[in-house]
Amino acid sequence: MKILLIGINAKYIHSNPAIYSLKACAGEYKNNIEIAEYTINQQAEDIRRDIYLRKPDVIALSCYIWNWAVISKLLPDLKKLLPEVPIWLGGPEVSYRAESVLDEFPQVTGIMVGEGEYTFYKVAEYYAALYSQNAEKSDEQGIEKSCHIGNRETDLAKIPGIVTRDFNTGAPQVLDLADIPFWYAEGNILKEAFENRIIYYETSRGCPFRCSYCLSSIDKQVRFRPMDMVKKELDFFLEHKVPQVKFIDRTFNCKHSHAMAIWQYIYEHDNGVTNFHFEIAADILNEEELELLAKFRPGQVQLEIGVQTTNTTTLAEIKRTTDMDKLKDNVARLRSFHNIHLHLDLIVGLPYENKDSFIRSFNDVYTMEPDDLQLGFLKVLSGSYIGERMKEYGILCEQNPPYEVLSTNWISYEDVIGLKRVEEMLELYHNSGQFVHTIAFLEKQFEFPFALYEALAQFYERKGFFVQAPSRSYRYEVLLDFACEVNADYKEVYRELLTYDLYLREKLKSRPVFLQDRKLQEDLVWNFYKKEEETPFLLKDYSEYTAKQMMHLTHLEYFRYPVWDMDVWDGTESSEYIGAVFFDYRKRNPITGNAGTEFINNSF
Repeated sequence: MKILLIGINAKYIHSNPAIYSLKACAGEYKNNIEIAEYTINQQAEDIRRDIYLRKPDVIALSCYIWNWAVISKLLPDLKKLLPEVPIWLGGPEVSYRAESVLDEFPQVTGIMVGEGEYTFYKVAEYYAALYSQNAEKSDEQGIEKSCHIGNRETDLAKIPGIVTRDFNTGAPQVLDLADIPFWYAEGNILKEAFENRIIYYETSRGCPFRCSYCLSSIDKQVRFRPMDMVKKELDFFLEHKVPQVKFIDRTFNCKHSHAMAIWQYIYEHDNGVTNFHFEIAADILNEEELELLAKFRPGQVQLEIGVQTTNTTTLAEIKRTTDMDKLKDNVARLRSFHNIHLHLDLIVGLPYENKDSFIRSFNDVYTMEPDDLQLGFLKVLSGSYIGERMKEYGILCEQNPPYEVLSTNWISYEDVIGLKRVEEMLELYHNSGQFVHTIAFLEKQFEFPFALYEALAQFYERKGFFVQAPSRSYRYEVLLDFACEVNADYKEVYRELLTYDLYLREKLKSRPVFLQDRKLQEDLVWNFYKKEEETPFLLKDYSEYTAKQMMHLTHLEYFRYPVWDMDVWDGTESSEYIGAVFFDYRKRNPITGNAGTEFINNSF
């Protein structure tokens, strides 16, 4: 008997921790369970073919908003090809509307709702017993073993957490987190299933907050994995030098002692490689936590902070308790450490927030200087409080996943379209980290940050770049053209800023056409490298290389403006080089990925 557990992920680098947890908790039936993972980018026919060739006796699919369209397409054909194979669904996309899903898809046998480890174990037990009985009957009758699964509703009806067309067994039985095995340590699974993929890890379930747009608010009890188990599992990741461990705890620092114990442990046992990602509430960070976070190796930790909005009326309506002043102060403290990548979130489409209010929220959060500012659009999830009040809020959302907001009583669809354009500009020109110094100077030409990205979006619209997107390298030239429209007097400043930003990120084999001709620098650059070859000063780490080889591995660029710190520029034009910047690509910043730099004045 084979139960095929199926996860369809958004990207190859993602994995589905739910199906691995289900298998790990299947006890004596674990060997009857096979895992199959795919991505939404694969053709449905390829997924269908692979499922069929695996010859499952039972199919169980893990359902989320990002994969529901693919699963919906698969279900009818799977039933045609495997008519006697039961098909079960589970996951947040079906848990809160099980009856309607069963009505829409007659191919589905039943739905496991909510937290599924115990429910899945009992279902596996049911099918193992039933398959064994059918096999024994086939042997007794002297005929080929049958894998036909009969209908034993009386047994299934005793398993909590199941919805079928005939019965609903109510809330699932949840496990103590201490009873959930650590699946990454099984066999060679880390190498076989998770190489080059994100490692997700869970030390708590539930959330103490009641945000109305989030399904985690439904689970009112927060449960924690025992710390002795957590430390052993962290040791496993550290010993294997896993590149990144992403904690999926909804609000990691909701319990001070739990967060401190983990942060202290990974600080004391740093392997110099592993990065840990946490989703936190910044306003509840206390002094002890901040002092510890300040000590981490640069790049050892990254923090995701959900701000969502700075509108106090909206915060109250979505039942989100946030001390905004404390949040801003703590983010400023975290920024001052220069060792943690900060990711801050906003949501478009929340109640009582119109476009003007959202712009204020954007500007408030942007000035906190996050490394990554994500503009999310409200997803109206079945089972959420906000989903139940759609009519009251005048919310129109997409009919199909991901159910993104189209308009509300406060924001029009036209506004949403405009904000989508701004989101794209923010991703390309801020979150990419490729244009930091150019954008910082451009911001000064606008009254507030949002205006810059809105103007950039309008420029893209006029030029047709939303239809035919410019390549990664061409975006530098596009930004130069835009900047010259904003203020052509600064054309040479923009050009030098873009040169600086470009060489910070990468060592180019050939110089882009929009950059200044380098002929005037060639003798200066060559003399610098020859001098370093003869008497190393800056390039002691390159002493085994010739001047020509050093030029290929590093870069030296002369500038007329202080592009590394334009706050010191007095506004006067310069026709002479004020000095050069040496770019060392062996010494990249672990937070930004930028090359190490050294300013060289003309007297060097």
